[in-house]
Amino acid sequence: MKLVSFSAADGRLRPGALLPDNRVVDLSAAGYADTLAVIAAGVTAAPGGPVLGADAVRIHAPIANPPRVFAIGLNYRDHAIESGMALPTVPVVFFKLTPAIIGPGDAIVLPKNSNEPDYEAEFAFVIGKGGYRIPGAAWREHVYGYTIVNDVSARDVQLATSQWTLGKSFPTFCPMGPAIVTADEIGDPHALAIGLTIDGVAHQNSNTRELIFKIPDLVEYISSITPLLPGDVISTGTPYGVGLGRNPKRWLKPGETVTITVEGLGALTNPVVAE
Repeated sequence: MKLVSFSAADGRLRPGALLPDNRVVDLSAAGYADTLAVIAAGVTAAPGGPVLGADAVRIHAPIANPPRVFAIGLNYRDHAIESGMALPTVPVVFFKLTPAIIGPGDAIVLPKNSNEPDYEAEFAFVIGKGGYRIPGAAWREHVYGYTIVNDVSARDVQLATSQWTLGKSFPTFCPMGPAIVTADEIGDPHALAIGLTIDGVAHQNSNTRELIFKIPDLVEYISSITPLLPGDVISTGTPYGVGLGRNPKRWLKPGETVTITVEGLGALTNPVVAE
């Protein structure tokens, strides 16, 4: 199932199942208030319900109210090297604050108080069954599904201190979606092509097999410190090719359009505008 959040003519945000022809099954008719409720219930197949045409709905971020968005830094070897940072020996974990979340088609707004806005294509997984001190071998029991995140970053703010969260959390700095694809639809999440284009020009091109810390590692490490909760989003890091690592450095500019594709998950496209 491809789980989405959508609105129709009445503007009310509700959960849905995206069909192959882009029609949407309204899951609120089955009693689910939002996608977090669907995830917590472990629903992976759409029950019967009203079906709305693609032209009658607007797709939003698939989960607007996750308990937390964990993000992993320096989790591709080539990206750590291009960033001039040492390879991590334990996962580098920070947060993206939930007011930063936007959906497909929403604009990334470049803030006035940053001159170095950057892009980061990321593959993310969403926790279904929570737990504390989960062994890595049990990771499949706890992953509900997968989605795409753009870890937009104000590099000058991010790197002004050792704490990255605020530089990653300006409004609109967490594009997500278009759907959460349930885990049963993805055979091996560690063998997915991932890439990013700006105005059709490729800037990132890699595969999730290059992750340093893979899903079992991240589930075990994070849950050894804090219990994971249903709906937690864990964004696994970005591959080589970000603007920070280029010579000259290449920052996002108003008027551009950024598209991230992850094999099996679709494409996440967002325009870029100035504040």
